[in-house]
Amino acid sequence: MPTTDQQPPNDFAAAVSQVTAKAQLLVREEFALAKTEVTEKLTSLTKGTIVAAAAAVFAVAGLLFLGHAIAWGLYALFFNDVFWGYLIVAGSLFILGGLAAYLAARALKAGAPPTPALAIDEAHKIRDLVDAARSTPFSEPLVAPTDDQKPRI
Repeated sequence: MPTTDQQPPNDFAAAVSQVTAKAQLLVREEFALAKTEVTEKLTSLTKGTIVAAAAAVFAVAGLLFLGHAIAWGLYALFFNDVFWGYLIVAGSLFILGGLAAYLAARALKAGAPPTPALAIDEAHKIRDLVDAARSTPFSEPLVAPTDDQKPRI
């Protein structure tokens, strides 16, 4: 008959199995959290892109009519031929288009891809906990390290 100090091998195997199952569940939950964070960011970016595209369509239509009005106005005020009014409007639009392309390229270079910040923070906490468990003897309780005990990366 075993004493109270000794545990039967079945209890140890059950404990290992339970720890393994919980570790797998934790990893699955962390992946699900990362996936959710990235999905939320991409959904927000997609909605913003769709609204920006709709705004661009309306702005282009407005610019078309405004360009016609300016060209005919220049013709009526300054020139003998409507050609010059359209030439000035087209040149102005090309200059504005070049400026917009430059600003867009600069903004796209500054952008960063979305990162799952919460999942990364949780993964760091888990890594710190596992590192602490490796260096802690089995007789002591396992406690997560505090901020001053964490290794600097």
